Formats: sequence, structure tokens, C-alpha cells
Amino acid sequence: MGRFINGASRDQTTLFPSLIDEYITEDNPVRVIDVFVDELDLDDLGFSGVNPAVTGRPSYHPSTMLKIYIYGYLNRIQSSRRLEREAQRNLELIWLTGKLAPDFKTIADFRRDNGPAIQKVCSHFIIICRDIGLFSNSAIAIDGSKFKAVNSRDQNYTERKLQARIEQTEERVARYLEDLDRSDKQADPLPQARVKHLQKRLIAAKKQLQRFDALKERLKDSPDGQISLTDPDARSMATSGKGTGIVGYNVQTAVDAKHHLILAHEVTNQGHDRSQLAAMAQKAKIATGQDQPTVFADRGYYSGPEILKCEENGITAMVPKIDTSNSRAAGRFGKRDFSYIAKDDEYLCPAGERAQHRFTSQETGQAIKLYWSSACQSCSMQSACTTTKYRRIRRWEHEGILDDMQKRLDSMPDASKIRRQTVEHPFGTLKAWMGSTHFLTKSMPKVSTEMSLHVLAYNLKRTLAMFGTKTLIGMIKPR
Repeated sequence: MGRFINGASRDQTTLFPSLIDEYITEDNPVRVIDVFVDELDLDDLGFSGVNPAVTGRPSYHPSTMLKIYIYGYLNRIQSSRRLEREAQRNLELIWLTGKLAPDFKTIADFRRDNGPAIQKVCSHFIIICRDIGLFSNSAIAIDGSKFKAVNSRDQNYTERKLQARIEQTEERVARYLEDLDRSDKQADPLPQARVKHLQKRLIAAKKQLQRFDALKERLKDSPDGQISLTDPDARSMATSGKGTGIVGYNVQTAVDAKHHLILAHEVTNQGHDRSQLAAMAQKAKIATGQDQPTVFADRGYYSGPEILKCEENGITAMVPKIDTSNSRAAGRFGKRDFSYIAKDDEYLCPAGERAQHRFTSQETGQAIKLYWSSACQSCSMQSACTTTKYRRIRRWEHEGILDDMQKRLDSMPDASKIRRQTVEHPFGTLKAWMGSTHFLTKSMPKVSTEMSLHVLAYNLKRTLAMFGTKTLIGMIKPR
């Protein structure tokens, strides 16, 4: 074929390079994986099989299996069956493993049996980044995102969902019985095949009702009122879209604002973020080695006790307040319209009157101070303030910390922009790598291991983009 670029003939003898190493260029990212894993102390990290048994069939070294997994997640190949095929035909993997090609069961078992050690490898890479000074002055952004589990929505039950399924099944049973009864009474009965089909469906529906009764008993013992049949740790969670939701996990991440590396992550099955701020901020602080890091989070993390913990741990929190004032929603003055006077421990109301501290109560383990003014009943602005005799103002004993945080936010109008452009990008990248699918494993420990491999691959790709292969290899190797 003239005027075209032609391929080589399949029958032509070809002299291939004599060395496998010649197939891989010097700047190929696979060389980083090779050096990174070879520099790890796998025995110290807790990998099984580092010291082989004296007898029995020889096994693959854990370093070989770890290289396969890191390569797979770096190249969006998470399935053990796909990794088995790639190890047989992919030149980069052939180079990385030295022509070894474990079967899919061996590959899958390695991830299952070495979960905690793999998670430590993810943390170890962050230690390398910290040691080369990447996090010296970085701000930190924290956020959570919902990831789908293997469990489908039909295999997740709450009391309300189970009752709805029971009612639907009972309606089907009644309909089948009615059709069979009508067939017996009619002069022209239903065909025998149709009758057998209805009887079969009736038996199946009754068995389903028996299973639902058993699920009812299991639900009574569930602390959060949910059970998932495929993945017992997965939970139904609402997402940002109205009326939508998934059955999965809420993955928390802490990302540094300068390089967008994921400093710490945690897989949870809580559908909200309110109790995650302090723990994630502390993990990020340890990862960066900073004494007083600044942490940004969205309104979903706003919690007085959590912000107090951050303050006690030397962490500067930047979390916008949730406006849940019923008074403002009804068109009356909200708490923001009352100015707190710290030196007198009083509030100044919009009418210019002072609301004095009356007493302190304990609510959900927190000390809450109550304030009101004696002038409320004779105030001309009472209707715009309260529907009761006195406008009571509630103040948490540590609310000064929240006031200070609000002042910091007021002086930094781009705080929400910093958070969005820092932490939402990694989630978008990870979900794009996963496609529209879900976690491949079941249960919290295994899903945590899978997430650690995703995070490690993401951080490797980020650092490769920043430094290149040769420079990154130099950073990983001990000096």
C-alpha cells in the first residue's frame, strides 16, 4: 500500500533487544514504583511472607505483589483478573516483576491478607514528602465524599424500607390468590401453564415474606437502624442531589493546599461529617509535622466540641457557621443581631438593652448559659424579637472560640475558595479513575485498604507531575 505508514510483517524475523531493561525508558514512571518498593522495609511494615518457610512450594515475594498493585492502581487497573492478564502481556509489568505472572487468586489474596501493611505504605510515602519539605507552610483542607459500595440499594434495609417491601409483597400475594381463585370459579379456567406460574410466584412471595420477618428481627439489633446484606459495613447515605442517595462509604481526606497531596484519609460509614473534623485535622497535623496548622472545612463540619478539640490540639480551624436560626427564618432578629460584651458577660440587644446572664444549664453534656433582659415585656420591638415574654439567648461556655474563628473567616473572604480548589480536585480525580463503578471489596477493613491504594497512586502521580521520574527517584533513595 503506497503512501501509507506500513507495519512490519508478522513473518519477518526480528532482532529484539537482548535486555528487558531496554524496553523501559529512563523517565518511565514504573521505575519510581520499583525504587519506592525496594526501599521499603516490608517486614517492619507488617507484610506476611517476607521470611519464606523452609519447606513447601515457594511463594511470590511481597515486594513483587505490591509492585503489581501500585502499578495497577496508578494505571486504573484495580481488578485482580485484569492485573493477571496485564502481568502476562504488559511490557512495563513484565519489566517490573521480572517476567513473573501470578494468577488472579494470588493477587487478590495479597490485598486481602496485607491490608494494614498496605495502609502503612500509603502513610510512608507522605513521610517521604514531609522529609523533603513539601508541607512546611501548607494550609490543609478537609472534606468528605460518598463512594459506592458493592451493596446495591435493593440490598440495604431500614425499618421504613422494609415495611414498604413487606406491603408490596403482601399485595402481590393477594393478587396471585385472587387470580387463582378467579380461575377456579370461571367456566373457562386459565391455562395450566399460567396456573403453575402463579403458584410458583405465590410460593416465592411467601418465602420472601419469611425472609423479611427475619430481617425485622435483625433490624432491632442494629444500632443505626440499617442492615446491608452484600456488604455488612456499607450504609445508605444521602448525596447532594435532592431525593438521591447511595449505599456506600463516606471517605474523609485532608489535602495540603500547596501541592494538593492527600495527607491523610479515613473510610467511615457515617452519612455526615460533623464528628470528623478533629480526628482528620490531627492526622493531617502529624503528617505535615507542623506545630499550628490551619485547617479549612465546609459547613458540614461545624461542631462546637470538634472545633474546641482542634483549638486544644494547636490547630486553627476555619469552618463557616451553619445558620439554623428559626427566628431569622420567621423574619425576627437572630442571634447575630445581639452583640456579646465579653468584659460584662452580657448581650446588647437591637433595642439597646442589656441581656444579663441568668443561669447555666447542662444540655447533652455541654454547659449552656442563658441570658435575657428584664425590659423585654415593655420593649416596642418585642414582636420583631420574640413570641414569648422574654427573648432568651443561649451561649455555649466555649463559644468565644467560635467567635474568634468567625472573625478569622470574616478577615479571609476567599477561605471557601481555598477549600474548594484544594480538596474537591482529588475526589474528582479518584472517582474518574474508578469510573462509574464502586469499591471492589467488601467490609470496612478491605475497603480501607483499597482506598489506601487509590490514595497512594494519586500521590505518586502528583509528585511525578511536579518533579519528574529521575528527581523523584533521587528523593526516595536514602542519601
